[in-house]
Amino acid sequence: MCARAVAELADARERGYYSIGRAAELSGVTAKMIRHYESLKLIPKAARTAGDYRVYTAGDIHKLRFIRRARRLGFSIDEIGTLLGLWQNEQRASKEVKRLALKHVAELDSKIEELQSMRAALADLAAHCHGDHRPDCPILDDLGRLPSPE
Repeated sequence: MCARAVAELADARERGYYSIGRAAELSGVTAKMIRHYESLKLIPKAARTAGDYRVYTAGDIHKLRFIRRARRLGFSIDEIGTLLGLWQNEQRASKEVKRLALKHVAELDSKIEELQSMRAALADLAAHCHGDHRPDCPILDDLGRLPSPE
């Protein structure tokens, strides 16, 4: 990085801006994902220095933390966009937020049920496999079974 760029970023820091690397550190979101969220318009387009370096505000970092937390809870990008809009709207009705959360809980319950079913089937197959030197294996037999025509 040239001396001019270093000076620009130092000036931006003094004015309360953060480089993309520092924003990534503070938010726990990678620089690549920050650029991605910007392209999806989940966060506003970053301000730029004269040298065209992206700089972010404390508010941007707060939004990135919000997005990171929502992603960890399994919300989709579209749902996060909706949640961000509600979060920023002080006139919002909390019933909409609750509706989204409960819808997501129902989706998670469905996924959990599906995963438990998959686990039970695989555990049953593994219980019937001798796991020894013999070549016969009910796990592979099941995986290789042709579906019955309907």
